[in-house]
Amino acid sequence: MAKSGSWRKQFAKSEVMQRVRPEHTLEYLNNPHKGTTTFQRFNGDPLYPTIRWDDAHGPETFPPPVNKDLSNDRYMPTRMSYCRWAWSLLEPQKGKFRFDFIDKALDTAQQRGQTLQIRTQPFVGGLSTPDWFWALGAAQDPEVLAGSNRKAPDHNDPLYIKHWSEHIRALGKRFDGHPNLESFDLAYGGGCGETGGNCTLATAEKLADVYLSAFKKTKLVILHGTPGGKYAMAAKNRQLGWRADCFGDVHATGVGVVPDRLCWNHMYDPYPEDLFTQGTVDTWKHSPVTFETCWTVAYWAQQGWDVDWILEQGLKYHMSIFMPKSVWIPQKWMKKFYAWNNRIGYWFFIHQMILPLEAKAGEKRRCKFVIDNKGVAPIYRPYRLALRFGQGKSQHIVPLQQDIREFLPDYTYFAEDVVVPKALKKGTVQISCAIINDADEPVVQLAVKARGKDGWHPLADMEIV
Repeated sequence: MAKSGSWRKQFAKSEVMQRVRPEHTLEYLNNPHKGTTTFQRFNGDPLYPTIRWDDAHGPETFPPPVNKDLSNDRYMPTRMSYCRWAWSLLEPQKGKFRFDFIDKALDTAQQRGQTLQIRTQPFVGGLSTPDWFWALGAAQDPEVLAGSNRKAPDHNDPLYIKHWSEHIRALGKRFDGHPNLESFDLAYGGGCGETGGNCTLATAEKLADVYLSAFKKTKLVILHGTPGGKYAMAAKNRQLGWRADCFGDVHATGVGVVPDRLCWNHMYDPYPEDLFTQGTVDTWKHSPVTFETCWTVAYWAQQGWDVDWILEQGLKYHMSIFMPKSVWIPQKWMKKFYAWNNRIGYWFFIHQMILPLEAKAGEKRRCKFVIDNKGVAPIYRPYRLALRFGQGKSQHIVPLQQDIREFLPDYTYFAEDVVVPKALKKGTVQISCAIINDADEPVVQLAVKARGKDGWHPLADMEIV
């Protein structure tokens, strides 16, 4: 046997495997594909100056970040941006798209360390559907027409079905599968695209099919509670996520209507009901759950709402993504949101690994792993857990075969035969681990205290004999 360091003397000579139990950390891990998002802006951009926000106008200009380190002490660190544009802004003339808005948004998000979620909206606020669409003689929604001066399309009009479908197909053709596109909202009708508007079931299904055919690579996310969303969820061979608006809506009073604190609100009424009637109880196991705030977190504080109760509900729904509209979060609650953002989505701890203590180069050894996901959801990207065997400047990466998307909350055990790299020479080897992408780069931080500057977590030494 080659000479060993003092670390080897801690084990009996007969021992050939070792248990590894790395020290954990509870620090905030700003990991990708989970946590808080910015809205209509990116890391390093200023927040909205008040507790109001803008649903309609996605970014059209892209100035450099105000905060060069991309931080904001009144908002959570984030790895995602969420942007929406109105149809009239993206397609001001029939077939003439402002793809440059989305192209630049995708580039800017990537430069700021974020992926991008997108929605396009048939109409929103003061922005109606495009002028060219009305010039075709398109019909208005008779209910909206009767009660408001606002122009809203009749979604069952063949003109709407045709031109909105062509709009979505064009976006899918250009952006489906873009590496920095996190998801695309299946928002086919209604104000902001959220309610489904006046679509009949047949229209809703027809429009949902357009999204399903246009976006076959990028993750689609339905708007919870819509008939088209329910239909799309049942589509064969598709795994869709869902999002809901008005998270935190706990209207405290209903005086003069119903007894105090017993009025209708999203948190008590449609959320749990839709979860079961939409067939989305278990979809979190394969696709993300996103919640957008009702009003803003700052508004919750003004109203004196119970933030602890609200945040607990998010955990019950196994949410991964939180969109509080780039409005400041009260300082008194910031510590709560840091802890909560660790828990939503995935949060991977190493409970134990059983790895070789010594082996021959090229030898196959059975290794055992227990991962503790202290989050409330899995990760949804096909990254890989890998071991790295380092000897001086020589580094050899061995990806494991286990699908990390199967790391559901709590413990996951698996065992694999790991081949010790043949290129290793006799002597001491350092074993590290990381979750890596296809370029073998660490992309997800584990809740392990020891972490190198290169993103790899040192685990233990072993001996090549």
